[in-house]
Amino acid sequence: MDVVRTNRELQQRSDAMRASGRRVALVPTMGALHEGHLSLVAEGRARADEVWVSIFVNPTQFNEASDLDAYPRTWEADLAACEAAGVDLVFAPTVSEMYPDGADTTVQAGALSRPLCGSARPGHFDGVTTIVSKLLLAAKPHVAVFGEKDFQQLAVIRRMVCDLNFDVEVIGGATIREPDGLALSSRNLRLDAEARAQAVVLARALEAADDAVASGEREAETILALVRREIEKAPRAVIDYAELRDPDSLEPAPARLEGPTLLALAVLLTPADGDTDDAVRLIDNRMLCAHAFAEDPR
Repeated sequence: MDVVRTNRELQQRSDAMRASGRRVALVPTMGALHEGHLSLVAEGRARADEVWVSIFVNPTQFNEASDLDAYPRTWEADLAACEAAGVDLVFAPTVSEMYPDGADTTVQAGALSRPLCGSARPGHFDGVTTIVSKLLLAAKPHVAVFGEKDFQQLAVIRRMVCDLNFDVEVIGGATIREPDGLALSSRNLRLDAEARAQAVVLARALEAADDAVASGEREAETILALVRREIEKAPRAVIDYAELRDPDSLEPAPARLEGPTLLALAVLLTPADGDTDDAVRLIDNRMLCAHAFAEDPR
């Protein structure tokens, strides 16, 4: 497995791959790899001759310096995980390589970036679209794989790739969960034991909403009230948002659901002292019962 540090070297490797008719899949990550990331590697492997993983903690998508500083960095473990998963190349640039002195150009995300995570994290998705653009231009992959847990991010990237005519297929990989249902996330490493136990309320809230829709419930406020009650069972969980959205436009869902609907959650897990400044923010989502709407005669 090769480790590449510069854009130029990665571009040269990609040019050689393309000239030989071989396909490349890129899995962009910020490291602290877990089984969810490795499932994306497997998705890439099914679609390409080589799978490349980028590991770069992107400073421009963090709103708080403290959050950037606290983000877990597990370089040696990440390399070992990539090696074991059969990754062909790891791209691990420095900040100065991706943002050289004087860098002054960004890629501005559009309407899909404004609700949900975007409403509380101004500029976050501009940081995402900028770094993903840079990674795509450096790696020139045929396929790029992103996790569906970050549903809004995936939607924003797909829109950007379409709007800017990137020659790449964007694939969404299914969310991988712990046995108790908690979605795998690098941020889970920051949870203490009690917060980790309480974090399962996100998955339980999604499941409760899904069960309600499958049983015939269609009133949006009734479903959201059920979600809020489930999350409030965890004393250290603070709801950032719990919203029902159209899965394509991310516009608010109607008062009475009329078709498959995205339930998106963001929850802060506070430390034992209750200081929200040090809380760990987790996100999750569920597409509510598409089959229920298909079978619903109403």
